[in-house]
Amino acid sequence: MSAPLVFLHGWGLHGGIWAETLAELEWPDVLTPDLPGYGQTPICAPYDAPHLAAAVAANLPADAVVVGWSMGGMVALALAARQPIKALVLVATSPVFVNRDDWPHGLAPEVLAGFTDSLATDYQGTLLRFLALQARGGEAARAVIGRLRERVFARGEPRPETLAAGLALLRNVDLRREAAAVPCPTLVVHGGYDSLCLPAAGAWLASALPNARLAVQAQASHAPFLSHPDWFVAQLQGFLHEIGA
Repeated sequence: MSAPLVFLHGWGLHGGIWAETLAELEWPDVLTPDLPGYGQTPICAPYDAPHLAAAVAANLPADAVVVGWSMGGMVALALAARQPIKALVLVATSPVFVNRDDWPHGLAPEVLAGFTDSLATDYQGTLLRFLALQARGGEAARAVIGRLRERVFARGEPRPETLAAGLALLRNVDLRREAAAVPCPTLVVHGGYDSLCLPAAGAWLASALPNARLAVQAQASHAPFLSHPDWFVAQLQGFLHEIGA
């Protein structure tokens, strides 16, 4: 029997962003929940990675493989550090999102602050600009941006308070200690052109997690499952075969 797969989306989006991946993967048991505050899922408080992880865990199947992208990867990392799962896949994920004195692999704090300031006056425009950053520099960037923009409102408009809470999460998150506490097999997937979660962050995770390996698509940016779907599904299938899922 195949292990259940649970896919977690990133900031500003929803579980439907995985539709192309699931169509190609053809896995029998898949969940794509909306994170708290998105779609019909109630928001939680405080809005941080551990509490989002607890909300996901409440409906998590036994022996699941959890796949998280970007902010969803942070939630997945926090979840895997707190409860047993079969395996973990982190896609374009960083344990720390903005640069700090002891973390040079993130986004400049003033860039995130600019998004936070503009969110109050033009949340739709802010969201679309943030999505555009997710494909910048990568192969097939225009097509990826187009697909992100097409799908962002497919399950209704995300609530401004959820978007603001998510940006605060990204500003404050630090999951470096959690990384060392994840015992399960982990696949770290990253794009070589990722300008939101830098490739060095993926390399750091692959070395800090006790049982992990790194797969890099050199021509991808922040959404390798959209820009290089065949490659991504092949990496995921290979990993699932390795762990006997």
